[in-house]
Amino acid sequence: MIGILGGMGTQAGLDFCNKLTVINRGKTDQKYPLFILYNKSNIPRRPENIKKYYNVLNSLIKGCHLLQKNKCKFIVMPCNTAHYWYDDLQKKIKIPILSMPKEVYLHTKRRCKKNTKIGILCTEATLKTGVYSKYFNKNFNLISPKNSLQKNSVNKAIKYVKMGKVREAEKTIRPAVKNLINQKCKKIILGCTELPVAIFAYKSFKKIKESKIFIDPNLLLANVSMKKYRKQ
Repeated sequence: MIGILGGMGTQAGLDFCNKLTVINRGKTDQKYPLFILYNKSNIPRRPENIKKYYNVLNSLIKGCHLLQKNKCKFIVMPCNTAHYWYDDLQKKIKIPILSMPKEVYLHTKRRCKKNTKIGILCTEATLKTGVYSKYFNKNFNLISPKNSLQKNSVNKAIKYVKMGKVREAEKTIRPAVKNLINQKCKKIILGCTELPVAIFAYKSFKKIKESKIFIDPNLLLANVSMKKYRKQ
């Protein structure tokens, strides 16, 4: 059984569950994976608690313990910023926790040449804590939007998704996407799990040229989870 520690935010956890469903679409009920979604929405906000490290860590540990007690074989966290606590969290949990940033890196490494420009759209906290850069910096040129676009495009789009204003989020994120494309990025990591909800919300945007270069960590993690699930 797959354990899903959600609530960071709720939309992102539900998006992950939906992607597990999409992967298995067309099959009988019994072919879908067994999973538990713990929508632990009371986990302290990650960006504001980077310095209050144990506030978040202790809450994540409690969430994973519940999934562990309910006989899950492994755990996933559909939240990029939460992986800042990954190493210490895994030390406290007996079952494996899949690392979203690591899986994104391995996926990119298989598909892109060394020193390729890779764009990333994510929270400022994910940038500051090096959740992705610790994997990518050795082999790739990881590029994020300039500060003004980070605040007025990326941050606002993430906030809109959390508020349920998906249409506004889709429009707001476009300038940041175009900026990374103009910088010749071959791939763009949607490094906040709210962003795929915004970017792929409407078919008109999904079909445009830019959509071909996106890496959706939530979808990638869902695929990796299914491969691991089927082996058990």
